[in-house]
Formats: sequence, C-alpha cells, structure tokens
Amino acid sequence: MIRYENINVTFGDFVAIPQLDLQVDEGEFFTLLGPSGCGKTTALRTLAGFVQPAAGDVHIDGRPVTRLPSDKRRVGMVFQNYALFPSMNVWENIAFGLKVRKESKAEVDRLVRDIARRVDLSDEQLEKDLAALSGGQQQRVAIARALVLQPKILLLDEPLSNLDAKLRGQLRIQLKELQAQFGITTLYVTHDQDEALTMSDRIAVFNHGRVEQVGTPQEIYDQSATEFVCNFIGDSSRLTPDFVAQVNLGAGSDLPLERSSYLRQEKVGLQPNPALPRSAALDGVVVSRRYHGVHSSYTVSSHGSTVKVMQREDGTVQPRVGDAVTLHVNPANVLQYTPDGVAAATPDVAAAEVTLR
Repeated sequence: MIRYENINVTFGDFVAIPQLDLQVDEGEFFTLLGPSGCGKTTALRTLAGFVQPAAGDVHIDGRPVTRLPSDKRRVGMVFQNYALFPSMNVWENIAFGLKVRKESKAEVDRLVRDIARRVDLSDEQLEKDLAALSGGQQQRVAIARALVLQPKILLLDEPLSNLDAKLRGQLRIQLKELQAQFGITTLYVTHDQDEALTMSDRIAVFNHGRVEQVGTPQEIYDQSATEFVCNFIGDSSRLTPDFVAQVNLGAGSDLPLERSSYLRQEKVGLQPNPALPRSAALDGVVVSRRYHGVHSSYTVSSHGSTVKVMQREDGTVQPRVGDAVTLHVNPANVLQYTPDGVAAATPDVAAAEVTLR
C-alpha cells in the first residue's frame, strides 16, 4: 500500500532522514514512534507531499507519488494543533475541502452530516463555533474534515498531545475504533509509547532519522532489537555483571557478563510461583515503593543493580521500604545487547518472578 524506498531528506546541511526503507500494508494502523527530532514527522510529511526528499521514492498502491502534488495523493492529514479555521463554524470546517472540490450543495451537506454522525458530532454541534467546543470535540472535527474527502490514507501527527491524560485515554479507543470502522490505512506519529503499544498493528521506532526496529507492539516490547528500543520502550532495569553472574549461578545459564543486560519491570513480581522452573533466587532490599492504584512500583537493590518491579495490588500485605525480598529471575527474561547495541539471543526458559523471603 505505502512504500518508502531509499528516502533521503535534508534541510540545508542537516540530514533529517539518511535512508528510509519502510512498507505499510493496506488497512494497517501503523505508528511512527520516537523521541522529539527523530525524523518521524518528517517521514509523515514526506508521504503527504509537504516535504520533498533529496533522493528516493514514495509509492502508494504500487505507483510513485514523489513528484505528485499533495492534493493529488488522496491523503488526509490531522495535525497536532488540528489546523482548523477559527472564523468558520464546525459545519464549514468539515465542508471546506468538499467546497474546494466543487461538490454540489446537497452533496456537501449530506457528506458533512454523515461523517459528523460517524465521529460522534451532533447536528447541534455542527452549527457551533470552534471556541464552544472542547479539545476532544475539536479533534473530532479535524478527523471528520480529513475523512469526509474519503482519502485512501489517513495521517495523524500527534493528534492527542494537547489533551489531558484522561481524555487522551478515551480518544485513543475511539480513534482506533474509527480506523477499524473505516478500514482506512493509517499512519500515526507519536512520542508516547503507551499510545503506540495500545493502538498499533505495527510500529516503526525511529532514532536520529533511522528506523531501529519494525514489528508488532509485542515484538517491539518483548524482543527489542536494539539497546535504544529497549530503553525507549517500557520501563526496564540495567543489570550489573555481578547480578547477571548470580542469575547464571542460580539458573545454570551462561549469559555473557560483558554484554549490556536489562530486565523489564513487568517480568518480575512479588508473589511466589513454584511452577516456574530454572529461576535464580537473588537477595534484595526494597528501596522505594510508589502506589498507582491498581499496582505498585518497587525499586529493589540487589547485587549492585537497582531493579524495578511492578506488583498488582490484590489486597495482600505488600513489602515496605527496608524489607528483604528474594528476586526470582529467569534468564530468558534478561535482554542482552552486544557492544554495537544489537540484541543477543537469550535462553528459552520460563518467566521471571519475585517472591518474599
């Protein structure tokens, strides 16, 4: 459906994207994820036709569109600040592109009202000024304005970043449902890993203009291909060689001590699980606890490592700061990276746990 082929983007002497090769399948919700300034928005704008690459080609449906004007690509875009017209009411904003396309008045009204219902905007809200709408409602107007033109591709550039946390969570669900309802190929740009993991079919993680890894959310999280991806996605603990040596000793494994090693907080707990084989028991002391409602986050000091642990609140007595605990770690859950930052294979054994001593 969408293919970036050897794309190079420069701004003067600055190379924003040195070489991008990427493919997005039809109907996919595909996310470009990475920190600010990593090239993800530039890649999106290149597809939209707002940025001209210095080299390479962009393909849509098997044909190159690199030199095609943006209005000929059948691409709809929703910007971070929505880019709505404050002097127009909601109906006029949604209808703008249709009027430019010179659709009949009756057809414009039919299409506007149809798309408004599908994005949960009422007929009453269509007559309102933008200033009378909440941030979430304005976001729906921006999406409706893009979708009413029936684009083949929908591009979303951090559309939820200006909203409060609770509303962001609600709109993530609605946006994903809308995408599934329309079946439209969607590229979504964000720096928010939670958005990427919960909404995407696949994710491309960007770093300094290059793609570090492409995969499903689970692949990106559980099998981070590079040390950068491991550190950027989720919350993990870097392990000392002494800690890894203790894992090897207790589990009979042979994890190389010279490699960079990490353990994700979700791979450990504070409940005993005797069914797990080949786990190494490591002594530790609780350094801190943060209560989050449904779970608590612990920091445990063990063999020179500061290990983060997430434990669900289930009504049982939880350890306090200063309490001794035993970390039960399975070597399969230790992510290791070579000196050049590339993932190394780990033994295929059962999951890690943490139990009270």
